[in-house]
Amino acid sequence: MDIGDFMHTEKSLFLEFFGDTPFFSIIDFLLEHRLQDFTKTEIAKGSEISWASLFNHWAVLEEKGIVKVTRAVGRAKLYQLNEAEPIVKKLKEVEMLLIKKAAAKEEEAKESITVMKTG
Repeated sequence: MDIGDFMHTEKSLFLEFFGDTPFFSIIDFLLEHRLQDFTKTEIAKGSEISWASLFNHWAVLEEKGIVKVTRAVGRAKLYQLNEAEPIVKKLKEVEMLLIKKAAAKEEEAKESITVMKTG
């Protein structure tokens, strides 16, 4: 699978809420692909940020336990979201709330269109 397969086509609800900053772009990418692990280079590409931006934020991600090493392939380490970390659990909750709110809003819009058509 190519890392290009993971690139965003539109801004996620998570990034709309928190802002499209490199830090939140990294977290958003890892949230979206939480079952997979990636090299730092793949995370930068998938997050659509530069290597320098990833490097600037990586220490905080590791310090706060947001990312964890899953395995090593040769000299490269692979990382994924650390779902055992309480901060990550809360970020996942926020993401789910945003999705539920957007779904409810979409359903409400569909209902109002149906009422307008039948009314």
